[in-house]
Amino acid sequence: MSSDEKQVAPRSLAEALRAKDDGSLAALLRARPDLITPVPTDLTQLATRAGTRASVIRALERLDRFTLQTAEALAVAPEPADRGTLLALLAGDENDPAVVGAFPHALAALREQALVWGPDDRLRLVRTARELLAPSPQHPSPTGLGPTVAEATSGMSPGRIQEILTAAGLPTTHDAVSAVASLTGLFTDRARMADLLAAAPPDSLDVLSRLVWGPPYGQVTADPASRLRWLLDRGLLLPTAPGTVVLPREVALHLRAGRAHRDTQPLPPAVEPAATHRPQVVDMTAAGQAYTSLATIEELLKDWDEGGPTVLRAGGLSVRDLKRTAVALDVPEPVAAFWVELAYAAGLLASDGEADERYAATPAYDEWLELPAAARWTRLATAWLSATRTAGVIGGRDAKERTLSALGPGLDRSAAPEVRHRVLTLLAALPEGASASPDSLVARLHWERALRGAASSDDLRARLARWTLSEAESLGITGRGALSAHGRALIGAQPSAAAPETETETDSGAELASGPGDKLPVHHHRHHPAPPPQPRSPAELASAAARAGKLLAPLLPEPLDHVLLQADLTAVAPGPLQRPLADTLDVLADVESKGGATVYRFTPGSVRRALDAGRSASDLHAFLSEHSRTPVPQPLTYLIDDVARRHGHLRIGSASAYVRCDDDAVLNEIIADKRSQGLRLRRLAPTVLAAQADPATLLEGLRAMGFAPAAESAEGDVLITRAHAHRTPPRTAPEPVPDGPPSPDTTLLGAAIRAIRAGDLASTTPHKPTASATPGRGGTLPRTTSAETLATMQAAVLTGDTLWIGYVNAEGSASQRVIAPIKVEGGFVTAYDHTADEVRTYPLHRVTGVAELADEQA
Repeated sequence: MSSDEKQVAPRSLAEALRAKDDGSLAALLRARPDLITPVPTDLTQLATRAGTRASVIRALERLDRFTLQTAEALAVAPEPADRGTLLALLAGDENDPAVVGAFPHALAALREQALVWGPDDRLRLVRTARELLAPSPQHPSPTGLGPTVAEATSGMSPGRIQEILTAAGLPTTHDAVSAVASLTGLFTDRARMADLLAAAPPDSLDVLSRLVWGPPYGQVTADPASRLRWLLDRGLLLPTAPGTVVLPREVALHLRAGRAHRDTQPLPPAVEPAATHRPQVVDMTAAGQAYTSLATIEELLKDWDEGGPTVLRAGGLSVRDLKRTAVALDVPEPVAAFWVELAYAAGLLASDGEADERYAATPAYDEWLELPAAARWTRLATAWLSATRTAGVIGGRDAKERTLSALGPGLDRSAAPEVRHRVLTLLAALPEGASASPDSLVARLHWERALRGAASSDDLRARLARWTLSEAESLGITGRGALSAHGRALIGAQPSAAAPETETETDSGAELASGPGDKLPVHHHRHHPAPPPQPRSPAELASAAARAGKLLAPLLPEPLDHVLLQADLTAVAPGPLQRPLADTLDVLADVESKGGATVYRFTPGSVRRALDAGRSASDLHAFLSEHSRTPVPQPLTYLIDDVARRHGHLRIGSASAYVRCDDDAVLNEIIADKRSQGLRLRRLAPTVLAAQADPATLLEGLRAMGFAPAAESAEGDVLITRAHAHRTPPRTAPEPVPDGPPSPDTTLLGAAIRAIRAGDLASTTPHKPTASATPGRGGTLPRTTSAETLATMQAAVLTGDTLWIGYVNAEGSASQRVIAPIKVEGGFVTAYDHTADEVRTYPLHRVTGVAELADEQA
């Protein structure tokens, strides 16, 4: 190709893509992964797919505000537009230096995503994008501009156009086209327009000022007022329909000093620090929350250990069960919903799939319990980061006005992982120990994805950002609103420029400056945001989680092997307890209060619960002596001995049920008690009472009366009742719902680009015409007879020529290929396939036709 040919401007997006190198194509496919699913056959198909409405809308939604404003300005510029015209629409007459500095990056981003193509002097917006962004009565432009003079006068009579020229002080012309061009020239000439408007009545200028920033349409009566008539006569307002007028685009741009937007935003809004704390305080606070998160998940699943709430018919947890769970965890319902969803996302909780379907812990929960505390936390944190299920929407309604329930369907929000990661990344960019203002975070996110919703608190991305801040704090990724060191490692962020040691601490309104001149580092915001992070491989994710766990582990409290017994029948655990000790105490005592220190209370019922689980009085005394740092109080010893002495004195079996006791005085006492009437007891023998109730009801009834009965088997042995841990069958964690096709990795990109290039070579390579070949270009297969195909193949084997063929595979899919035949025999041709870049064998009956390449390409 000659140097002159290289300078020819591309005539289509396909030609523009053809001129790109492999690196630019890879950047396009990485930015718009929907274009590679499936891999296009050639660059023409890639360009066609890049121009489809769905793909263009998806690309526009991922633009930051200024890049989107650049595209909107190009949509209202003449087509094609030069670089200077486009920059003028953004920077205005003042030539805003911030806009000038940001403009090259914005234009490059539009080129990279194939939304803009052509050289700098002939910039074109992809047709679909122009249709979406250009002004029309049905779809006003975000710029607030109306149609051009040429568009607004397209249906106007030639005589009326000449009248407007005369009123505007322009000479008449011989045709409407030149008249429109003359009026357009007036409106785009700043000096002449200034003279024209200087002669306008003040009321007329007031009308223009109300329309200048949009919407550009207004209503008029059949007999307009004089201030409107002056504007209509000179074409400063043009009629578009009966009773409707519009401000022409050229006039509005003059009044706007050349700006396409009222508020051009070339720079991202700064994320403002809300408070600053010492990094050590942040890390310790976050570590405390991290340990609390582990304890909360354990408490939740322990509460559901024998089978949790039933599954609703439509799926999910009922409102009543969610309230009960919130009470058990001592948290508000939205927080309880978050913990339930987190356990589900981590694969620790699922439905058991039984006929009476219930929620329960999975076998993975038991494995999770055996991990070190830091590893358990990273399992929860990584599950939260990648989960698309969003607890914040629970209690809202779906598109069919059905209430969204915890663990139910409809909770996936595909944007959630991206927003979570972006919020934490923005926190990581602040000085260590600094928390961010939620409003400034939301403003920044909206600038980075301007089309994803309105800049309001009701925007999904805004709500996701606020939920992220709250959930990250509960999970211990942040502390006091600032990103912790282990949280920074979890997202793969590098340590930010640390604040000086004499940094100002603002805890509880107190300033604890350790030296004069303390100040926060100044952040210089770049013209453009960092590109979205590329998806990390499983190995990278595991490495980041391991680094986070390594940083967190030293900050977590060591489990204790002792408690402090007190004379008021309580035990104080001054910190987290080792698992065997905690499990035994949960059976032997009731939790009275939680916090930094957990208080357990011993009661007759709790001691009886331990005896029912198979413990003897001597076992309990030995256990308390071993694990108490204080002497075992005498009241507690008496309590255990007293309950143990009465435990099993009464025996309950099944008749329906019976009560057996060697002491008939005790049975007389039971029959005489009015509270036993509901049990419908009657004496069968001096030491036996029969009941109409079942054994479980009889046990509970007598315990409520203050007795300590024990259940017995048919052989008369005492039944030991231990808690039965109900588990679901093995379950996998729910898969996140992706926000579109995943970003391709380097290997897939390389293979896809090679395939697209090869397919493009096959579809665009010139070839020699043959007597019966149908010309094939841009997707049309060559057609030749079987005899001609065979003869051409055999000749190419002898001469070493390269051929262009059409081929239909076994599935009926047609393609074009460029091959160099090696041998032809047995109805097959073996050839080097330039399209696939390998040697392949093809059945001749599947070759639709063949043509020799042109001499310069052969």
